[in-house]
Amino acid sequence: MSIKKKIIQVQNIPVSIITEKGNDFICITDMAKAKEGDARAADIIKNWIRTRTTLEFLGTWEEMYNPNFKVVEFDHFKMQAGLPSFVLSPGQWVEKTNAIGLYVNSGRYGGTYAHKDIAFEFGSAISPVFKLFLIKEFQRLKEDENNRLKLDWNLQRTLAKVNYHIHTDAIKEKLIPVELSKQQINFMYATEADMLNMALFGITAKEWRDINPKAEGNIRDAASIEQLVVLSNLESINAVLIHNGLQQSVRLQQLNKIAITQMRSLVNNKQIAKLKK
Repeated sequence: MSIKKKIIQVQNIPVSIITEKGNDFICITDMAKAKEGDARAADIIKNWIRTRTTLEFLGTWEEMYNPNFKVVEFDHFKMQAGLPSFVLSPGQWVEKTNAIGLYVNSGRYGGTYAHKDIAFEFGSAISPVFKLFLIKEFQRLKEDENNRLKLDWNLQRTLAKVNYHIHTDAIKEKLIPVELSKQQINFMYATEADMLNMALFGITAKEWRDINPKAEGNIRDAASIEQLVVLSNLESINAVLIHNGLQQSVRLQQLNKIAITQMRSLVNNKQIAKLKK
């Protein structure tokens, strides 16, 4: 499983954040240290999770987002909440109810982690002030990540546009006969553009619009970073194939094979994955 770890400083306390499959989990063990230090962190979490208010919050969250949540086990815990003999740990909660909002990691990123929704609720229990600073630093982290992603996106789109000019120049030189009308020339460009769309996306721009009538932009605006990288490469390669005099049907077949190979390589490439961090 691909895991990204970041650390933010909240009132001089380092708090780890792990991102898995697009979901952010905050280390509430780190948060608990802000209240009474390392020695009592585990007890603070256990005391928090055993209360009826906490269990109702956790159970409701799981029912909203976890189709495999064991409601019967949850009801059993809720009935015991508040009794002096009732003891519950995060590990027991996860094991018995099949919860996904909390998990205990004993490995490299050790500690109890909670989905950000739950972590913010835990923050209210230990210190409302600490919670406010946590939210502020978390939002700053997300803004930084979004800015980096936008930068990578814009760089790839710029590269695609530059190569598109190279591509259209090759079309103009090799494919467009002299004295064609402007409308005919534009149609030729559209045909070549859709050939690339077919090679990479499997559909034309019009077919994409028919499938996505409410979407903003076009098929390329909706492309991933990996797809934009491959599209940029296909435009350059197509320009070379045009200069070599290959028919469009032959080029489409070759470009489709190249697109498949390159997309497989990029999707499994660890260096590309680091660009998204």
